[in-house]
Amino acid sequence: MNKPMIKEIMSWIWVIAIGIALAWFVNRFVVFKVEIPTGSMENTIMIGDKAIVFRLSYLFKEPQRGDIIVFPYPDNENEVYIKRIIGLPNDTVEGRDGIVYINGEPLEEDYIKETMEWDFGPYEVPEDGYFMMGDNRNSSEDSRYWKNTFLKRNKIMGKAIFKYPKFEMLK
Repeated sequence: MNKPMIKEIMSWIWVIAIGIALAWFVNRFVVFKVEIPTGSMENTIMIGDKAIVFRLSYLFKEPQRGDIIVFPYPDNENEVYIKRIIGLPNDTVEGRDGIVYINGEPLEEDYIKETMEWDFGPYEVPEDGYFMMGDNRNSSEDSRYWKNTFLKRNKIMGKAIFKYPKFEMLK
């Protein structure tokens, strides 16, 4: 092989290597994708939808009530869950007559699929914890049912910022 050809091949190898390194960095430290396996967040996020999660969302601000976040399931950290933050640190969360109450005040929720069928709580959210619930309240394994009821702040992997549907090839 002649020198110009080797130089051209090496330049392409460099470009590909830099592209792979950049993609790894972005996926590891900035954003990642999750696929939704259950209906616990319906109708906000449907089974098979994918969500883009921004890892840096809480670098300079605290999580807010209503944020949809991704985290390892507190009872088995090998599983990844996506739920909505309902209770913030030091809140009292309770469900009565199909309504969620935060510190005795009804929570306004225009995103839930249907009225909740069961009462729960009250739960006192600890200083470093969050109370998580799915939008499909009657079909969501969330803080109400976990052995480790509250999600710790340092376990939040990121905030879901964008969703897109599962695309399938036509047959």
